[in-house]
Amino acid sequence: MPENLSNVPLAERVRPKNVEDLVGQQHVMGKEGILRKALEKGMMFSCVLYGPPGCGKSSIAELIRKHVDAEFFFFSGALHGANDIKQAMNRAQEMKRYGKQTIIFIDEIHRLNKAQQDLLLSKVEDGTITLIGATTENPSFEIIPPLLSRCRVIFLKPLSNEELIKIMKRAIIVDEKIASYEINVTDEVFQAIAQMSQGDARFALNTLEIAIEAARGMNQKIVDFNVLQASSGYKPHGYRKEEHYDFASAFIKSLRGSDPDAALYYMARMIDSGEDPMFIARRMIILASEDIGLADPMALLVATSAAQAVEYVGLPECALNLAQAAIYLAAAPKSNSVYLALEKAKDVAKRSTGVQVPLFLRNPVTKLMKNSGYGEEYIYPHETGGFVKRSYMPDELSRIKIYTPKSIGKEENIKKRLEELWGKEKYSKGEDDEEG
Repeated sequence: MPENLSNVPLAERVRPKNVEDLVGQQHVMGKEGILRKALEKGMMFSCVLYGPPGCGKSSIAELIRKHVDAEFFFFSGALHGANDIKQAMNRAQEMKRYGKQTIIFIDEIHRLNKAQQDLLLSKVEDGTITLIGATTENPSFEIIPPLLSRCRVIFLKPLSNEELIKIMKRAIIVDEKIASYEINVTDEVFQAIAQMSQGDARFALNTLEIAIEAARGMNQKIVDFNVLQASSGYKPHGYRKEEHYDFASAFIKSLRGSDPDAALYYMARMIDSGEDPMFIARRMIILASEDIGLADPMALLVATSAAQAVEYVGLPECALNLAQAAIYLAAAPKSNSVYLALEKAKDVAKRSTGVQVPLFLRNPVTKLMKNSGYGEEYIYPHETGGFVKRSYMPDELSRIKIYTPKSIGKEENIKKRLEELWGKEKYSKGEDDEEG
Protein backbone atom coordinates (compact mmCIF):
# COMPACT_ATOMS: atom_id res chain seq x y z
CA MET A 1 0.00 0.00 0.00
CA PRO A 2 1.38 3.46 -0.87
CA GLU A 3 2.67 5.34 2.19
CA ASN A 4 0.29 8.27 1.59
CA LEU A 5 -2.71 5.96 2.01
CA SER A 6 -1.56 4.10 5.09
CA ASN A 7 -3.12 6.61 7.48
CA VAL A 8 -6.36 6.99 5.54
CA PRO A 9 -9.32 5.43 7.41
CA LEU A 10 -10.37 1.97 6.27
CA ALA A 11 -13.76 3.27 5.15
CA GLU A 12 -12.02 5.50 2.60
CA ARG A 13 -9.50 2.90 1.48
CA VAL A 14 -12.11 0.31 0.53
CA ARG A 15 -14.65 2.48 -1.28
CA PRO A 16 -16.24 0.57 -4.19
CA LYS A 17 -14.30 0.88 -7.42
CA ASN A 18 -17.17 -0.30 -9.61
CA VAL A 19 -20.93 -0.79 -9.38
CA GLU A 20 -20.56 -4.49 -8.58
CA ASP A 21 -18.56 -3.66 -5.44
CA LEU A 22 -21.32 -1.46 -4.04
CA VAL A 23 -23.34 -3.20 -1.34
CA GLY A 24 -26.90 -2.08 -0.66
CA GLN A 25 -29.20 0.50 -2.29
CA GLN A 26 -30.28 -2.03 -4.90
CA HIS A 27 -33.54 -0.15 -5.44
CA VAL A 28 -31.54 2.58 -7.21
CA MET A 29 -28.21 0.90 -8.01
CA GLY A 30 -29.41 -2.58 -8.96
CA LYS A 31 -29.77 -3.61 -12.59
CA GLU A 32 -33.18 -1.94 -12.83
CA GLY A 33 -32.28 0.99 -10.58
CA ILE A 34 -32.64 4.53 -11.87
CA LEU A 35 -29.06 5.54 -10.99
CA ARG A 36 -27.60 2.36 -12.45
CA LYS A 37 -29.35 3.03 -15.77
CA ALA A 38 -28.12 6.63 -15.76
CA LEU A 39 -24.54 5.42 -15.26
CA GLU A 40 -24.88 2.91 -18.08
CA LYS A 41 -26.12 5.65 -20.40
CA GLY A 42 -23.32 7.94 -19.27
CA MET A 43 -25.65 10.85 -18.57
CA MET A 44 -26.63 11.95 -15.07
CA PHE A 45 -29.58 14.06 -13.99
CA SER A 46 -29.76 16.56 -11.13
CA CYS A 47 -30.70 14.82 -7.91
CA VAL A 48 -30.41 14.85 -4.14
CA LEU A 49 -29.17 11.70 -2.42
CA TYR A 50 -31.06 11.65 0.86
CA GLY A 51 -30.20 9.04 3.46
CA PRO A 52 -28.66 8.37 6.87
CA PRO A 53 -24.91 8.56 7.56
CA GLY A 54 -22.79 5.82 6.04
CA CYS A 55 -25.41 4.48 3.64
CA GLY A 56 -23.31 5.03 0.50
CA LYS A 57 -24.01 8.59 -0.71
CA SER A 58 -20.35 9.49 -1.22
CA SER A 59 -19.57 6.09 -2.72
CA ILE A 60 -22.34 6.51 -5.27
CA ALA A 61 -20.98 9.96 -6.13
CA GLU A 62 -17.51 8.47 -6.65
CA LEU A 63 -18.94 5.82 -8.98
CA ILE A 64 -20.67 8.56 -10.96
CA ARG A 65 -17.35 10.43 -11.24
CA LYS A 66 -15.65 7.31 -12.59
CA HIS A 67 -18.34 6.15 -15.00
CA VAL A 68 -19.74 9.38 -16.47
CA ASP A 69 -17.70 11.36 -18.99
CA ALA A 70 -18.08 14.77 -17.40
CA GLU A 71 -16.21 17.51 -15.60
CA PHE A 72 -16.66 16.63 -11.95
CA PHE A 73 -16.39 19.03 -9.02
CA PHE A 74 -16.56 17.83 -5.42
CA PHE A 75 -17.62 20.31 -2.76
CA SER A 76 -18.52 20.10 0.90
CA GLY A 77 -21.35 22.28 2.13
CA ALA A 78 -19.46 22.64 5.40
CA LEU A 79 -16.13 23.71 3.85
CA HIS A 80 -16.78 25.46 0.54
CA GLY A 81 -18.55 28.74 -0.12
CA ALA A 82 -20.00 30.93 -2.85
CA ASN A 83 -16.66 31.72 -4.53
CA ASP A 84 -15.82 28.03 -5.01
CA ILE A 85 -19.24 27.38 -6.51
CA LYS A 86 -18.97 30.41 -8.85
CA GLN A 87 -15.60 29.25 -10.19
CA ALA A 88 -16.99 25.79 -10.91
CA MET A 89 -20.01 27.25 -12.71
CA ASN A 90 -17.79 29.50 -14.84
CA ARG A 91 -15.84 26.42 -15.86
CA ALA A 92 -19.12 24.60 -16.55
CA GLN A 93 -20.20 27.44 -18.86
CA GLU A 94 -17.02 26.91 -20.92
CA MET A 95 -17.54 23.13 -21.06
CA LYS A 96 -21.12 23.62 -22.21
CA ARG A 97 -19.85 25.30 -25.38
CA TYR A 98 -18.02 22.08 -26.20
CA GLY A 99 -21.01 19.92 -25.40
CA LYS A 100 -19.49 18.39 -22.29
CA GLN A 101 -21.50 17.76 -19.16
CA THR A 102 -20.41 19.24 -15.83
CA ILE A 103 -21.38 17.57 -12.57
CA ILE A 104 -21.17 19.42 -9.28
CA PHE A 105 -21.40 17.15 -6.26
CA ILE A 106 -22.06 18.88 -2.93
CA ASP A 107 -21.78 16.75 0.16
CA GLU A 108 -23.86 18.02 3.10
CA ILE A 109 -25.75 20.31 0.76
CA HIS A 110 -28.08 21.19 3.62
CA ARG A 111 -25.26 23.31 5.07
CA LEU A 112 -25.44 25.78 2.17
CA ASN A 113 -27.41 28.88 3.03
CA LYS A 114 -30.24 30.24 0.87
CA ALA A 115 -27.97 32.65 -1.04
CA GLN A 116 -25.51 29.87 -1.87
CA GLN A 117 -28.34 27.61 -3.05
CA ASP A 118 -29.73 30.45 -5.17
CA LEU A 119 -26.41 30.57 -7.04
CA LEU A 120 -26.97 27.04 -8.31
CA LEU A 121 -30.56 27.54 -9.39
CA SER A 122 -30.19 29.19 -12.81
CA LYS A 123 -27.36 26.89 -13.94
CA VAL A 124 -29.29 23.78 -12.96
CA GLU A 125 -32.35 25.11 -14.75
CA ASP A 126 -30.57 25.84 -18.06
CA GLY A 127 -28.56 22.61 -17.97
CA THR A 128 -25.15 24.21 -17.51
CA ILE A 129 -24.53 21.97 -14.53
CA THR A 130 -25.87 18.70 -13.24
CA LEU A 131 -26.21 19.04 -9.50
CA ILE A 132 -25.87 16.07 -7.17
CA GLY A 133 -26.43 16.87 -3.53
CA ALA A 134 -25.98 14.55 -0.59
CA THR A 135 -27.71 15.10 2.73
CA THR A 136 -28.75 13.37 5.91
CA GLU A 137 -31.42 16.04 6.53
CA ASN A 138 -34.90 16.11 5.03
CA PRO A 139 -34.54 18.04 1.73
CA SER A 140 -38.06 19.43 2.12
CA PHE A 141 -36.84 21.53 5.04
CA GLU A 142 -33.21 22.18 4.12
CA ILE A 143 -33.22 22.90 0.37
CA ILE A 144 -35.00 25.89 -1.14
CA PRO A 145 -38.17 24.85 -3.03
CA PRO A 146 -37.14 26.23 -6.48
CA LEU A 147 -33.91 24.23 -6.42
CA LEU A 148 -35.55 21.13 -4.98
CA SER A 149 -38.22 21.19 -7.71
CA ARG A 150 -35.46 20.89 -10.32
CA CYS A 151 -33.81 17.91 -8.65
CA ARG A 152 -35.06 14.39 -8.19
CA VAL A 153 -34.86 13.20 -4.59
CA ILE A 154 -33.29 9.75 -4.35
CA PHE A 155 -34.15 8.07 -1.05
CA LEU A 156 -31.36 5.86 0.28
CA LYS A 157 -31.92 3.28 3.00
CA PRO A 158 -29.91 2.40 6.10
CA LEU A 159 -27.80 -0.66 5.36
CA SER A 160 -28.99 -3.91 6.90
CA ASN A 161 -26.82 -5.87 9.31
CA GLU A 162 -26.26 -8.48 6.61
CA GLU A 163 -25.06 -5.81 4.18
CA LEU A 164 -22.73 -4.30 6.79
CA ILE A 165 -21.22 -7.71 7.51
CA LYS A 166 -20.68 -8.27 3.78
CA ILE A 167 -18.93 -4.89 3.52
CA MET A 168 -16.67 -5.65 6.50
CA LYS A 169 -15.74 -9.12 5.27
CA ARG A 170 -14.87 -7.69 1.87
CA ALA A 171 -12.76 -4.96 3.52
CA ILE A 172 -10.44 -7.33 5.42
CA ILE A 173 -9.73 -9.14 2.15
CA VAL A 174 -9.29 -6.27 -0.33
CA ASP A 175 -7.44 -3.84 1.94
CA GLU A 176 -3.71 -4.52 1.68
CA LYS A 177 -2.87 -3.09 5.09
CA ILE A 178 -5.47 -5.11 7.04
CA ALA A 179 -4.88 -8.24 4.98
CA SER A 180 -1.15 -8.11 5.75
CA TYR A 181 -1.87 -8.44 9.48
CA GLU A 182 -3.40 -11.91 8.96
CA ILE A 183 -5.79 -11.35 11.85
CA ASN A 184 -9.11 -13.18 11.90
CA VAL A 185 -12.40 -11.70 13.07
CA THR A 186 -15.08 -13.84 14.71
CA ASP A 187 -18.65 -13.89 13.44
CA GLU A 188 -19.73 -12.68 16.88
CA VAL A 189 -17.68 -9.50 16.39
CA PHE A 190 -19.05 -8.91 12.89
CA GLN A 191 -22.58 -9.26 14.27
CA ALA A 192 -21.88 -6.95 17.22
CA ILE A 193 -20.33 -4.21 15.07
CA ALA A 194 -23.18 -4.43 12.58
CA GLN A 195 -25.69 -4.14 15.41
CA MET A 196 -24.03 -1.11 16.98
CA SER A 197 -23.52 0.63 13.64
CA GLN A 198 -27.25 1.12 12.94
CA GLY A 199 -26.85 0.96 9.18
CA ASP A 200 -23.73 3.15 9.02
CA ALA A 201 -21.00 1.44 6.95
CA ARG A 202 -18.41 4.12 7.73
CA PHE A 203 -18.86 3.59 11.45
CA ALA A 204 -18.74 -0.19 11.02
CA LEU A 205 -15.51 -0.16 9.01
CA ASN A 206 -13.73 2.31 11.27
CA THR A 207 -14.81 0.37 14.37
CA LEU A 208 -13.55 -2.82 12.76
CA GLU A 209 -10.19 -1.22 11.97
CA ILE A 210 -9.76 0.00 15.55
CA ALA A 211 -10.50 -3.49 16.85
CA ILE A 212 -8.03 -5.10 14.45
CA GLU A 213 -5.32 -2.58 15.37
CA ALA A 214 -6.03 -3.29 19.04
CA ALA A 215 -5.64 -7.04 18.49
CA ARG A 216 -2.37 -6.40 16.66
CA GLY A 217 -1.14 -4.30 19.58
CA MET A 218 -1.97 -7.19 21.93
CA ASN A 219 -0.13 -9.65 19.66
CA GLN A 220 -3.37 -11.54 19.08
CA LYS A 221 -4.28 -13.18 15.81
CA ILE A 222 -8.00 -13.01 16.37
CA VAL A 223 -10.49 -10.26 17.13
CA ASP A 224 -13.01 -11.68 19.58
CA PHE A 225 -15.70 -9.97 21.63
CA ASN A 226 -13.25 -9.18 24.45
CA VAL A 227 -10.99 -7.29 22.05
CA LEU A 228 -13.97 -5.43 20.62
CA GLN A 229 -15.13 -4.37 24.09
CA ALA A 230 -11.62 -3.27 25.01
CA SER A 231 -11.23 -1.19 21.85
CA SER A 232 -14.66 0.42 21.74
CA GLY A 233 -16.79 1.89 24.48
CA TYR A 234 -19.70 2.51 22.15
CA LYS A 235 -23.08 1.19 23.34
CA PRO A 236 -25.70 0.49 20.68
CA HIS A 237 -28.83 2.47 21.37
CA GLY A 238 -30.66 5.55 20.26
CA TYR A 239 -31.73 6.92 16.94
CA ARG A 240 -30.52 9.55 14.52
CA LYS A 241 -31.60 13.17 14.74
CA GLU A 242 -33.92 12.96 11.75
CA GLU A 243 -35.65 9.91 13.26
CA HIS A 244 -36.93 12.04 16.14
CA TYR A 245 -40.02 12.89 14.09
CA ASP A 246 -40.49 9.30 12.91
CA PHE A 247 -40.59 7.94 16.45
CA ALA A 248 -42.81 10.76 17.70
CA SER A 249 -45.21 10.07 14.83
CA ALA A 250 -45.20 6.32 15.50
CA PHE A 251 -45.85 6.92 19.21
CA ILE A 252 -48.84 9.20 18.60
CA LYS A 253 -50.32 6.97 15.89
CA SER A 254 -50.02 3.96 18.22
CA LEU A 255 -51.91 5.81 20.96
CA ARG A 256 -54.53 6.92 18.44
CA GLY A 257 -54.78 3.35 17.18
CA SER A 258 -55.38 2.00 20.73
CA ASP A 259 -52.23 -0.16 20.67
CA PRO A 260 -50.59 0.18 24.12
CA ASP A 261 -47.83 -2.33 23.28
CA ALA A 262 -46.61 -0.32 20.31
CA ALA A 263 -47.03 2.98 22.17
CA LEU A 264 -44.89 1.73 25.08
CA TYR A 265 -42.27 0.36 22.69
CA TYR A 266 -41.83 3.63 20.82
CA MET A 267 -41.91 5.58 24.07
CA ALA A 268 -39.17 3.37 25.53
CA ARG A 269 -37.05 3.86 22.40
CA MET A 270 -37.50 7.62 22.68
CA ILE A 271 -36.55 7.73 26.36
CA ASP A 272 -33.60 5.40 25.82
CA SER A 273 -32.35 7.68 23.07
CA GLY A 274 -32.31 10.71 25.32
CA GLU A 275 -35.61 12.26 24.26
CA ASP A 276 -36.86 15.01 26.57
CA PRO A 277 -39.65 13.36 28.64
CA MET A 278 -41.54 16.67 28.63
CA PHE A 279 -41.76 16.42 24.83
CA ILE A 280 -43.45 13.02 25.23
CA ALA A 281 -45.79 14.40 27.90
CA ARG A 282 -46.75 17.41 25.76
CA ARG A 283 -47.57 15.16 22.81
CA MET A 284 -49.89 13.11 25.05
CA ILE A 285 -51.63 16.25 26.30
CA ILE A 286 -52.36 17.27 22.72
CA LEU A 287 -53.60 13.79 21.82
CA ALA A 288 -55.88 13.72 24.87
CA SER A 289 -57.96 16.53 23.37
CA GLU A 290 -57.39 15.88 19.68
CA ASP A 291 -58.07 12.15 19.53
CA ILE A 292 -59.95 11.30 22.75
CA GLY A 293 -61.64 14.53 23.70
CA LEU A 294 -65.07 14.23 25.25
CA ALA A 295 -65.21 10.45 24.75
CA ASP A 296 -63.21 10.40 28.00
CA PRO A 297 -62.62 13.86 29.55
CA MET A 298 -60.38 12.22 32.18
CA ALA A 299 -57.77 11.61 29.48
CA LEU A 300 -56.72 15.26 29.52
CA LEU A 301 -56.38 15.17 33.32
CA VAL A 302 -54.29 12.00 33.15
CA ALA A 303 -52.00 13.49 30.47
CA THR A 304 -51.50 16.80 32.28
CA SER A 305 -50.89 14.93 35.56
CA ALA A 306 -48.17 12.91 33.81
CA ALA A 307 -46.56 16.15 32.63
CA GLN A 308 -46.58 17.46 36.21
CA ALA A 309 -45.07 14.20 37.42
CA VAL A 310 -42.22 14.60 34.92
CA GLU A 311 -41.46 18.01 36.42
CA TYR A 312 -41.68 16.76 40.00
CA VAL A 313 -39.89 13.43 39.65
CA GLY A 314 -37.64 13.54 36.58
CA LEU A 315 -35.91 10.63 34.91
CA PRO A 316 -35.65 7.72 35.29
CA GLU A 317 -38.65 7.34 37.62
CA CYS A 318 -40.99 9.61 35.63
CA ALA A 319 -40.96 6.98 32.87
CA LEU A 320 -43.46 5.10 35.03
CA ASN A 321 -45.81 8.07 35.01
CA LEU A 322 -45.49 8.45 31.25
CA ALA A 323 -46.11 4.72 30.79
CA GLN A 324 -49.25 4.86 32.94
CA ALA A 325 -50.59 7.79 30.92
CA ALA A 326 -49.70 6.13 27.62
CA ILE A 327 -51.57 2.95 28.53
CA TYR A 328 -54.61 4.96 29.68
CA LEU A 329 -54.69 7.05 26.50
CA ALA A 330 -54.22 4.03 24.26
CA ALA A 331 -57.08 2.18 25.95
CA ALA A 332 -59.43 5.19 26.09
CA PRO A 333 -62.33 5.50 23.60
CA LYS A 334 -61.43 7.76 20.70
CA SER A 335 -63.32 10.77 19.38
CA ASN A 336 -61.95 13.62 17.31
CA SER A 337 -65.14 15.68 17.56
CA VAL A 338 -63.37 18.44 19.55
CA TYR A 339 -60.67 18.70 16.88
CA LEU A 340 -63.23 18.74 14.05
CA ALA A 341 -65.36 21.31 15.86
CA LEU A 342 -62.39 23.62 16.36
CA GLU A 343 -61.35 23.31 12.71
CA LYS A 344 -64.93 24.05 11.61
CA ALA A 345 -65.15 27.02 13.97
CA LYS A 346 -61.90 28.47 12.59
CA ASP A 347 -63.13 27.98 9.02
CA VAL A 348 -66.49 29.64 9.72
CA ALA A 349 -64.74 32.49 11.55
CA LYS A 350 -62.50 33.18 8.54
CA ARG A 351 -65.47 33.19 6.17
CA SER A 352 -67.64 35.48 8.29
CA THR A 353 -65.40 38.32 9.43
CA GLY A 354 -68.11 40.84 8.58
CA VAL A 355 -70.78 39.21 10.73
CA GLN A 356 -71.62 41.15 13.89
CA VAL A 357 -72.49 39.91 17.38
CA PRO A 358 -76.29 39.95 17.83
CA LEU A 359 -77.48 42.94 19.85
CA PHE A 360 -79.14 40.81 22.52
CA LEU A 361 -75.75 39.27 23.39
CA ARG A 362 -73.96 42.57 23.74
CA ASN A 363 -73.41 44.02 27.19
CA PRO A 364 -75.18 47.42 27.63
CA VAL A 365 -72.36 49.15 29.47
CA THR A 366 -73.58 52.69 28.73
CA LYS A 367 -76.97 54.35 28.38
CA LEU A 368 -76.35 54.87 24.66
CA MET A 369 -75.70 51.16 24.22
CA LYS A 370 -78.87 50.29 26.11
CA ASN A 371 -80.91 52.71 24.00
CA SER A 372 -79.38 51.16 20.89
CA GLY A 373 -80.76 47.74 21.81
CA TYR A 374 -77.71 46.21 23.47
CA GLY A 375 -78.79 43.33 25.72
CA GLU A 376 -82.44 43.72 24.75
CA GLU A 377 -84.43 40.45 24.80
CA TYR A 378 -81.59 38.58 26.51
CA ILE A 379 -83.03 36.04 28.96
CA TYR A 380 -80.88 34.97 31.91
CA PRO A 381 -81.01 31.11 31.76
CA HIS A 382 -80.88 30.66 35.54
CA GLU A 383 -84.20 32.51 35.85
CA THR A 384 -85.94 29.98 33.60
CA GLY A 385 -84.67 26.67 34.95
CA GLY A 386 -81.15 26.89 33.51
CA PHE A 387 -81.91 26.76 29.78
CA VAL A 388 -83.49 28.94 27.11
CA LYS A 389 -84.06 27.33 23.74
CA ARG A 390 -82.67 30.10 21.61
CA SER A 391 -79.69 30.13 19.24
CA TYR A 392 -76.85 32.39 20.24
CA MET A 393 -75.33 32.36 16.74
CA PRO A 394 -75.70 35.42 14.50
CA ASP A 395 -78.78 35.15 12.26
CA GLU A 396 -76.55 34.85 9.17
CA LEU A 397 -74.97 31.74 10.60
CA SER A 398 -78.04 30.22 12.25
CA ARG A 399 -77.88 27.04 10.14
CA ILE A 400 -74.18 26.44 10.71
CA LYS A 401 -73.37 23.31 12.71
CA ILE A 402 -69.92 23.29 14.28
CA TYR A 403 -69.86 20.62 16.99
CA THR A 404 -71.13 17.14 16.13
CA PRO A 405 -71.00 14.85 19.18
CA LYS A 406 -70.25 11.19 18.69
CA SER A 407 -71.87 8.23 20.41
CA ILE A 408 -68.56 7.09 21.85
CA GLY A 409 -67.67 6.69 25.52
CA LYS A 410 -68.81 9.49 27.80
CA GLU A 411 -69.45 11.74 24.82
CA GLU A 412 -72.64 9.77 24.22
CA ASN A 413 -73.98 11.34 27.42
CA ILE A 414 -73.14 14.79 26.05
CA LYS A 415 -74.91 13.94 22.80
CA LYS A 416 -78.03 12.81 24.66
CA ARG A 417 -78.01 15.94 26.83
CA LEU A 418 -77.75 18.26 23.83
CA GLU A 419 -80.48 16.35 22.00
CA GLU A 420 -82.74 16.75 25.03
CA LEU A 421 -82.09 20.49 25.08
CA TRP A 422 -82.15 21.30 21.38
CA GLY A 423 -83.87 18.35 19.77
CA LYS A 424 -82.41 15.37 17.95
CA GLU A 425 -82.64 17.06 14.56
CA LYS A 426 -80.00 19.68 15.50
CA TYR A 427 -77.35 17.08 16.27
CA SER A 428 -78.16 14.46 13.65
CA LYS A 429 -75.61 13.90 10.88
CA GLY A 430 -78.08 14.97 8.23
CA GLU A 431 -78.48 18.49 9.66
CA ASP A 432 -77.75 21.24 7.13
CA ASP A 433 -74.53 22.91 8.20
CA GLU A 434 -74.16 25.52 5.51
CA GLU A 435 -74.78 29.21 5.86
CA GLY A 436 -78.38 30.24 5.71
